[in-house]
Amino acid sequence: MRLKVWLSFPFVFTGVAASELCLDRYDYIVVGGGPGGLTVANRLSEVSGISVAVIEAGREVFNNPNVTSVDGFTTALNTAIDWQYISTNQSYASGQTLAYHAGKALGGTSTINGMTYVRAEKSQIDSWGAIGNAGWSWDDLFSYYKKSESLTLPTAAQLSSGVTFVPNDHGESGPLKVGYPYGLLNGSFHTVVENTWQALDLPHNPDVNGGSVRGYTIWQSTLDMVANVREDAARAYYYPVELRPNLHVFLNTTVNRIVWGNSDGAAVASGVEITFSNGSISILKSRREVILSAGSLRSPAILELSGIGNPSILDKYGIGVKVDLPGVGENLQDQPNNNFISSTNSTFNGSIVYVAYGSMPDFFDDWDANINISSYAESVSAAINNTIAAASLEYLFGIQYKLLQNGIPNAETIMETTLNLGLGPNGLLVSPFWLLMPFSRGNVHISSRDPKVYPTINPNFFLVDFDLKVQMALAKWTRKFLATEPMKSLITAEVSPGFTALPENATDAEWESWVKTAFSSNSHPLGTAAMMPRKLGGVVDGKLKVYGTENVRVVDASVMPFQVSGHLTSTIYAIAEKASDMIKEAM
Repeated sequence: MRLKVWLSFPFVFTGVAASELCLDRYDYIVVGGGPGGLTVANRLSEVSGISVAVIEAGREVFNNPNVTSVDGFTTALNTAIDWQYISTNQSYASGQTLAYHAGKALGGTSTINGMTYVRAEKSQIDSWGAIGNAGWSWDDLFSYYKKSESLTLPTAAQLSSGVTFVPNDHGESGPLKVGYPYGLLNGSFHTVVENTWQALDLPHNPDVNGGSVRGYTIWQSTLDMVANVREDAARAYYYPVELRPNLHVFLNTTVNRIVWGNSDGAAVASGVEITFSNGSISILKSRREVILSAGSLRSPAILELSGIGNPSILDKYGIGVKVDLPGVGENLQDQPNNNFISSTNSTFNGSIVYVAYGSMPDFFDDWDANINISSYAESVSAAINNTIAAASLEYLFGIQYKLLQNGIPNAETIMETTLNLGLGPNGLLVSPFWLLMPFSRGNVHISSRDPKVYPTINPNFFLVDFDLKVQMALAKWTRKFLATEPMKSLITAEVSPGFTALPENATDAEWESWVKTAFSSNSHPLGTAAMMPRKLGGVVDGKLKVYGTENVRVVDASVMPFQVSGHLTSTIYAIAEKASDMIKEAM
């Protein structure tokens, strides 16, 4: 039986005296037990004599079948281990509210996500350095991508199912196991998909994880192929080292706010106020640093509850201003997700992880003429009460625009899965798609000084009309793919939305109405504690330290200043690996 040491309330312990466990002061306190937090906790606790505490609001899910299942990864959504956030009414998207999924468990969102392992594009990471973050480039981060990863080589059957990869792009000895599901579709389906994309002039990409994303490919997943279970952050970074005496994890415990010590200059964190599952409140003290890794929707809320943020928001809830930092909670970026569902004339006996990444010219004719970044910046600044100046946004949008001009993919289309829902003898092909780099920006802010109250989440989907045009063009491209040979020969009907709801020759008005009413959030929020200069609305510097503080850092997706053309998980692990080295260098 696996020996464990858990700290929660009441304390649960095995083989260690309670007096040894019940510390009230640690060198480093990590808030959040997801990919960022557990990576940092693992690496810092490698240093003997350094004590690390991780505070996680959820519980252990090591044997939760909703988590471990490779085939049914979405079964954990809307359960007790999902925070189940809800957005505000989206003013530019027919007024609907949207669900936001985030993991509330040891392992964080890696316990409930789609297990996708796709890194960002090279020039996207380079842009982080270009806006003023020294030491951040693809070359700087690539070694950390590889350091975190342990790729399991594909089997002969997987290779025959279309898997390709570039060995030099991957790590072989990192904590995070990456591989391919055993249930890859057999037969010729991958050839059909590849030939169809080639007919649309989209090339095959042998491996998206080398920094060039465009093309059709079969991606890697965060899974343990030997055990055939999901590889979440806890399995990768915590369980193998859980018996380290200097690493303590508090479960079912929430962080209310950072506690400050006395200082004449920059604010100095002395610890955190926590609430145990029984409602009792305590102070956990820190000798060195408090590291927020609670995610893009919660880290900024903790900062605001601690007095760091926009004074107009803090004053509203009677919170004293410790650091005037208006960028906290701003710059929220997410991707809208629509999908087509098709019935097929084939019986599929496996899962699909086939994806296509397209650049603007692949699916959007004359797109360059539709760009007006100055007006976009003015619209976004006005929508967020000028918290970030239009001039700053125009500068940032200019960088994003150049990325698109240089061919960075802005479209993702997935042949996600096949289902049999009793609608016929064969499966259904589900094809989700989304634009990758929206110009729209929103925010997340506290709605009460009570830390139990969820923050207000407003991504402002389609605030910038160009995003809507891109999503419409991508929808047409995806439907065109499904109607192009040889894929067309497998499709018997479009089940959803169907040609009655969205005619084959739909007008732009009909496309617009469908996109705005049928999309969901991609639950890929980032940017709310952005790593960029303070004058641009940044929250953390290039060392991930919160401006105006001496010893508070943020290590999660909220520090990423721009959306990426991959998925977030792989980059969060890499950021956390790099952050760990930066923290060690400062010891």
